[in-house]
Order: sequence, then C-alpha cells, then structure tokens
Amino acid sequence: MRVTAKLRTARDTNRATQYATLNGRYQAMLQRGEITRTGDHLDRLGIQLPDGQQSWYGRHVAKAHRTTTGHDAPRAWVQHRTTGRWIAVHVYAPDAPALTAGLWSYKATRAVVTAADLTEAA
Repeated sequence: MRVTAKLRTARDTNRATQYATLNGRYQAMLQRGEITRTGDHLDRLGIQLPDGQQSWYGRHVAKAHRTTTGHDAPRAWVQHRTTGRWIAVHVYAPDAPALTAGLWSYKATRAVVTAADLTEAA
C-alpha cells in the first residue's frame, strides 16, 4: 500500500497539532477568547469544582442551550485540565445566556451563585 505525502505528514505530527487541525477555526477563537468552555467560565467566576461536578455543570449548560436554540452548541477538541487526554467539549460565546442558566439550574453552582448575589446586594 502506497502512503501519500499528506498521510505521512499527518502521521508524523504530534497530537496537539492533529487536534488543532480538527478544531479548525475554533482553535483560534478559543485562544482569542471569542468562545469559551464551561470550565473556563467557572474559572473566570472563581468557582472551583471537582472534575465530575464541572462536567455536570457543562451538561446543564448544554441542556439550557439546546432548549433555547433548538440545537447543540459547537464542539471543540481540548486537553483535559488534569488528565491531559483530548476530549470534545461544547463551546459558547462568553456572554451566552446558557452559561448563566446552567449556573442556576445545577445544584452545586446554584448555592455559590446565590451566596455571591447576596454578598453583592449587601
């Protein structure tokens, strides 16, 4: 079997390059901050959750987005923050209403948001 130059080049690149290529335009948008992951959104708000709870928050955000728009959010390939494995995650505009809706609908973040709202009001 003959291996073409393109396949040989793809085979010889590292995984980060391969996944960045799969991401296409999303890779640059993530780096510029035009789109965000749910974990990055929590970090910006100063909310620290274990990995398992972060993924549940992401599910609540995805459900809110699906309910509002009627379709799934785009997905991008990123490295998991603790394991380093490549995973596909939904990405959203930084001001997407689904991010806030997810905070209110998920029990673990609802308490944090409610406490933050109470301290801001005081």
